[in-house]
Amino acid sequence: MAQKSNGNRIDYAEYDSAVGLNWYLTDPNLSGLIDRYVPAADREWAEGILVRWGELCGGPIATRADNIDRNPPRLERYDAWGNEAPAIIHHPDAIAQKKVIWEEGPHGVEARAGRRIPTVLGSAFTYLLSQSDTGMVCSTGMTGGVESLVDRYAPPEIREKVLPRLTQGNFDGSWDGAMFMTEIRGGSDLATSECTAREENGTWYLSGAKWFCSNVDAKAIATLARPEGAEPGLKTLALFLVPAERSDGTPNGIRIKRLKDKLGTRSVPTAEIDFVDAEAFPLSNPKSGASSESRGLNRMMSMVNGSRLGVSMMGLGIMRRAFLESAIYSAHRTAFGKRLDEHPMVRETLVNMAVAIEGVSSLCFEASSLATATGDESGRRLYRILVPLSKFRGARWGLDLATQAVEIHGGNGYIETWGTARQLRDAQCHTIWEGAENIICLDVLRSMAKDQAHDALLDRVDKALSGTSHPALAAVKDVIARARRDAQEIILFLARADND
Repeated sequence: MAQKSNGNRIDYAEYDSAVGLNWYLTDPNLSGLIDRYVPAADREWAEGILVRWGELCGGPIATRADNIDRNPPRLERYDAWGNEAPAIIHHPDAIAQKKVIWEEGPHGVEARAGRRIPTVLGSAFTYLLSQSDTGMVCSTGMTGGVESLVDRYAPPEIREKVLPRLTQGNFDGSWDGAMFMTEIRGGSDLATSECTAREENGTWYLSGAKWFCSNVDAKAIATLARPEGAEPGLKTLALFLVPAERSDGTPNGIRIKRLKDKLGTRSVPTAEIDFVDAEAFPLSNPKSGASSESRGLNRMMSMVNGSRLGVSMMGLGIMRRAFLESAIYSAHRTAFGKRLDEHPMVRETLVNMAVAIEGVSSLCFEASSLATATGDESGRRLYRILVPLSKFRGARWGLDLATQAVEIHGGNGYIETWGTARQLRDAQCHTIWEGAENIICLDVLRSMAKDQAHDALLDRVDKALSGTSHPALAAVKDVIARARRDAQEIILFLARADND
């Protein structure tokens, strides 16, 4: 087993493969981030947890991920008697994968500890798992967002029934979560949503199509629908919880039409579905004219923000996996009489990859550390702008570094039997999940216009600059100071510019 670096240069020739390593112990940057952000009282506890998780992610989870990609979920439409009963069938490795992730990941750790884990530790879990399979991160990761919505907004009787299933430490009998938002017309433009909700004898029923539903066989689904008779637009959308089963135990009205044949992230089943009088429970005020806090979209966006941060960690995980695969390959492959990593341009590429990882991880983990900040207005504003910035940069550079890893491997990198082709396929998804780049840019602009969040970001940069005095960092400090001045000029330009 590889040991954590003690500050000496790592010789990647000592490793035969990325798979089989402990990905926490081979990542000194992650250890440093945990030192920075996890409270000192929890540091030793977190270390033991991450050593175990890094071993699992780099070992059996990574090994199963490739097999699951080759054997993705499939849709069976009929039961043995010929009755229409659509069901998602998973490969046995996928079930084993979900079980170990549930029981050894945040759910299991929290259940055994009897407490919430620090948000940064949760992000470290996601980052390490993302190096194995970001599709499985999606498949298992949305539960936390649904759990939060149920905990805060569900009627008491629904909360008491659903919440224990979402939070239990054992996989068997647990309920996982999903979020169905996209429709054929209403993708990023949610105002055009056509899914409707009607109330009958105190029970709500949803009808309408959803177009891109990941983790489609989840047991607890958060979704948006417009109550019958409500005015069009965003403000009248209501948020609902749709369980996989009705109150009487029969399957709910969730009709799976077909699975998407996706480029990547194949381990998570993504489908087109119809709600057909699906029993639902309001998680917002379905009545027109509700206050902004109780509107469905506002509450759903609280989950989307956490999900966006999760997608940034997916991109960051692929960045790290791309670097690790490239560093090991370059240490073993020779060309023109030398190891690849002894050629200056290859070495420069690897260094640039490592620097990009450290930069994006700083963004992501700083945002994560602010996720539960209360009573800190500056922290709230900083979180508001860091989340979309992290998602933008993590997703894009995940794709860029995966591309570089393929090129470093040459023809081997383009072959599915090596570790880079799947990373490239999976990385493309993250630029789209939870908002494509144009949507993310608009969200940054909204954070600036509404919350003046850029001021909190510039203050954070100033704090870093003023706290840095080591002579070895003088040149870096100058580069950052120039970039900060450039950013300030751009912000002033934007303040004067028209919308176009």
